[in-house]
Amino acid sequence: MAVVTMKSLLESGVHFGHQVKRWDPRMKKYIFAERNGIHIIDLQKTMAAIKEAYDAVHKVSAAGKSVLFVGTKKQAQQAIAKDAERCGQFYVNNRWLGGMLTNFTTIKKSILRLKKLEKMEIDGTYENITKKEIAQFQKEKAKLEKNLGGIKEMKDLPGIIFIIDTHKEQIAVAEARRMGIPVVAVVDTNGNPEGIDYPIPGNDDAIRAISLFTSVIANAVIEADNENGLKIIENLQDEEDEEVTTDVAVKPDDEEIVDYSNYDPSKETKKEEKPVEEEKTVAEILVDEDKLYQD
Repeated sequence: MAVVTMKSLLESGVHFGHQVKRWDPRMKKYIFAERNGIHIIDLQKTMAAIKEAYDAVHKVSAAGKSVLFVGTKKQAQQAIAKDAERCGQFYVNNRWLGGMLTNFTTIKKSILRLKKLEKMEIDGTYENITKKEIAQFQKEKAKLEKNLGGIKEMKDLPGIIFIIDTHKEQIAVAEARRMGIPVVAVVDTNGNPEGIDYPIPGNDDAIRAISLFTSVIANAVIEADNENGLKIIENLQDEEDEEVTTDVAVKPDDEEIVDYSNYDPSKETKKEEKPVEEEKTVAEILVDEDKLYQD
């Protein structure tokens, strides 16, 4: 099954680029033509790039590493959060804080502070402080939640990062490259594909196009998780089969006779037979049932 179809790319407007005067010459190889002063992206190359990016994300996710979705522009915020949560991964959709990757130890301190503020709401701390202090804590919590809510459970650096609009997220791209983290990114005609491990040429402004890209990456993670789940189930079944097929102690009566030279059938012990008295005829069974219903 194809990762994405040409029809879905056309319907989502992935092929529409920016105005000709705003283009980046380094995107020339991905541009198909020019129509009414707007560059048209070659969707054949987009499909190939999506497949390559899909395989890369699938491989990283199957290895047990996390995926970080990044898209802070208004058109991408909702799609980034929705699909990242759908596949159980992390995301940044409000603002990229400098040092999120290169200074992750400091970011983790802020995450711990956020968790502490959340705990204060439910452990009764607010009952012993003033309303002014409560308001200050809630304001601090809201700010941290807005910027760090999507990576609250991220304990280590991600295995791969997916970015919408490299032109806007230049800092995120630079930090990922510095930390050696592979980058999958949607690059429009005004972007720079150099330095991106898996560039996907496409429209990064249309909401439908962004939703299509995020859903494809999320599907790659979900498929990898499902395959890992099946492997675990198969391993458990193999372990159960090994337990069932253990060696059973052979009874002396069931031992096979190999040497027949000294074999004497008369000395063979007979199996105990059940007394005939225990077996009842159908008529006797019916009589016994009639006695049960007598007063």
